[in-house]
Amino acid sequence: MKVLVTGGAGFIGLRLAQALLQRGSLTAPDGAAAPIDSLLLFDVATPPERPEWADERVVFQSGDISDAATVAGLIDRDDISVFHLASVVSGGGEKDFDLAMRVNLHGGLNVFEALRARNGLPRLVFASSIAVFGGAGMPAVVGDSVKQTPQTTYGMTKSVCELLVNDYTRKDFFDGRSARLPTVIVRPGKPNQAASSLVSGLFREPLNGELCKIPVAAETVMPVLGYRSIVEGFIALHEADGAALGDDRAVSLPSFTVTVAEMIEALKRVAGDRALGEIVFEPDPFIEQIVAGWPKDASYERATALGLPKDASLDTIVAAYIEDYL
Repeated sequence: MKVLVTGGAGFIGLRLAQALLQRGSLTAPDGAAAPIDSLLLFDVATPPERPEWADERVVFQSGDISDAATVAGLIDRDDISVFHLASVVSGGGEKDFDLAMRVNLHGGLNVFEALRARNGLPRLVFASSIAVFGGAGMPAVVGDSVKQTPQTTYGMTKSVCELLVNDYTRKDFFDGRSARLPTVIVRPGKPNQAASSLVSGLFREPLNGELCKIPVAAETVMPVLGYRSIVEGFIALHEADGAALGDDRAVSLPSFTVTVAEMIEALKRVAGDRALGEIVFEPDPFIEQIVAGWPKDASYERATALGLPKDASLDTIVAAYIEDYL
């Protein structure tokens, strides 16, 4: 079978691709396990260097997710599964509404329509976000049944796509699942335009011996999950029995609820004798406003029932990053 990962040249896309190659097979549209013979990683740009783990099954392709003809060309087999990760992130979406609509909403529709045109019921895993929740009426703990009132354009597009995934699945156009992500940590490399980028920077920059400027208060609370569990969660959700998901195909992945101060404490514990760069607090009203509109805690009973993974502790997430990237 073929597997397409949109946003495949990004951090999570590449980690997912590597995990899929190691796994070797997925449940195909006919319900049977099938070997992965083609892995297409599509993104706005390709990596500057081909990863060492990318064998002959892996193809990188660059292009525009908002171009319907391009997307239709990616989904050219009936025996296909799609992990749709491509997205404009939260901060970028607030700065450019039209870009967020074009990439997140219309790009998603292009993927959904291309799958609809295939025969059978190909499986789709859509990367959503807890940014679908927000607003003055948001409860202290958000669960899968909480009303969605997103306070960012990014969150709105994710919410709309969740509904589309539900309805395209109801109509038997494809077999869809939406993975609702908390803040993903720890991302290597340079910061991106996601408001949540501050959390990865809190670990990454000090571990690199660099100054880290935190744009929110130390008591700021947010749900987080390590990148290893995110990748494992995507695959587990793909493999989940559709009957167990029912008519609501969106599942909040397990998460930890921590403060910025607690994250700094975990960093210092795990770093041990490592010399760390300085951490300073410099409030940024733009970032503070976005983060203030996000959930502070999330429940994930459905994810647990489906067997989706969760990291043992915040410390293990930091230790995994050090092992993988330092």
